[in-house]
Amino acid sequence: MTTMVFLTPKIMQRTALFVTFGGFVTSLITTFLPFWKTMNSDLNEVENWFSGLWHMCLYTEEVGFQCKGYDSIMALPMDLQISRVLMSVSIGTGGLSLLAVLPGLEGVDVCLGQPDLKRRLLILGGVLSWVSGLTTLAPVSFVAYTTVVEFWDEGFPDVMPRWEYGEAMFSGWFGGLALVVGGTLFFIAVCMSDFDQRPPSAPNSPQVKRRTKHYLKTEVL
Repeated sequence: MTTMVFLTPKIMQRTALFVTFGGFVTSLITTFLPFWKTMNSDLNEVENWFSGLWHMCLYTEEVGFQCKGYDSIMALPMDLQISRVLMSVSIGTGGLSLLAVLPGLEGVDVCLGQPDLKRRLLILGGVLSWVSGLTTLAPVSFVAYTTVVEFWDEGFPDVMPRWEYGEAMFSGWFGGLALVVGGTLFFIAVCMSDFDQRPPSAPNSPQVKRRTKHYLKTEVL
């Protein structure tokens, strides 16, 4: 009787690669989207302001989108400055993660005859994917926290418009979480490969023979 195994180390590696690649692309797009924060005023409902890490945009029904880069980096709020650095680190480590795991995948004709090297490459890719995911979740969560604090600040007049969450915040959380899950799946794939490659237990080993003889001798007595 034969059983079909659907969850193999190779399938787990492909799944981890797919999830990691999706998280990397999502984080990359999130970095350059100008929709991290949005603001509209009750006094002027035809204007919507959008703020990102690199641009400030204004949307009006007559003109559409008009975006402009920030004039000075030092004039940016602290949360945007930190987010720029962390998102750049996330893009770099995410790209390195994909480059590291590609030669370590089963079925890829690279590093043939070097299973230990393939295993290390998968572990390295998983670690880099974790770093990329955390450096995506951290700035998005930090900007979300500062947005909430400023929104509920009682020192501002009620008529003054305030920044709220933009769509890029949610895509950033999704991308960072996907990178963390992808890195975890790479670790699981490595553990599955180690489990499959373990030496089979020999039924005729000296210890088994010794225990069998002792058991038979006890029965005779």
